[in-house]
Amino acid sequence: MNGLSGTVAVVTGAGGGLGAAAVARLASEGVHVVAVDLNEETAAKVVAALPENAAASVAVGADVSTSEGVARYVDVALDRFGALDHHFLNAGIAGSLADLTDVTVDEWDRVMAVNLRGPFLGVQAAFRHYLTTGTTGAIVVTASIAGLRGSNDLLAYTTSKHGTLGLIHGAAVYGGPIGVRVNGVAPGIVPTSIFGDAGRADMERRARTSPLRRAGRPEEIAGTVAFLLSDDASYITGEIVSIDGGANIQNTNRHGGGAGLWNPAPVDEALVERHRAGGIH
Repeated sequence: MNGLSGTVAVVTGAGGGLGAAAVARLASEGVHVVAVDLNEETAAKVVAALPENAAASVAVGADVSTSEGVARYVDVALDRFGALDHHFLNAGIAGSLADLTDVTVDEWDRVMAVNLRGPFLGVQAAFRHYLTTGTTGAIVVTASIAGLRGSNDLLAYTTSKHGTLGLIHGAAVYGGPIGVRVNGVAPGIVPTSIFGDAGRADMERRARTSPLRRAGRPEEIAGTVAFLLSDDASYITGEIVSIDGGANIQNTNRHGGGAGLWNPAPVDEALVERHRAGGIH
């Protein structure tokens, strides 16, 4: 990828599947990576696993949902490498599969803190650095195909990912005049630890109805992130790139349309019965 070698990039959520793959890909492109995770030991293992010929990188333990945590990883980048060019704001949590009426305020706030406040603080810190130093760079935020449509579960997660789209679009408009590009990646079904073992099995089953008939791999997301951060994407900003095996283009109500091929009764029955019971007096 043009223009990446020798630059410095932050990757948040670096201990997870997508983050770890992005750290490996960027380091292989000659990028000095600041691998950030709430669990510093996990991030350190990702950095330690990089091959000897990869660019020097560093692990940082930080809570990206706080201003202090964001300031910490920015400071480490500048102290260690003397620059901070790019940001992959990837950290996120799934929340529970609780019914809409059972989602707690605590869960809602926790998911929003990591998935929405975290990227906002990261974008804000990036622009403060660019404006202070007169430098430029690129930012990529992890959105999701969950942010492009609705569903009856993962309500907090889905809402947070809808919010990232507004952040990406607004930041892209803000950064355009000074040459800072902001884009998003919207992964489809890419089984990682964020959804647990049970979630993985369900995701694999769902992925078989996408046009490519399979789930995605973290490395496939990482390749798109590297492209968007590179000079090869120099005229792309404000875009949400779906990396989903074609899932987002399907009409789910027609033959070949993924979830529309399934019997929705098992999904509907519990809610319908609960509603019916509430009307019996």
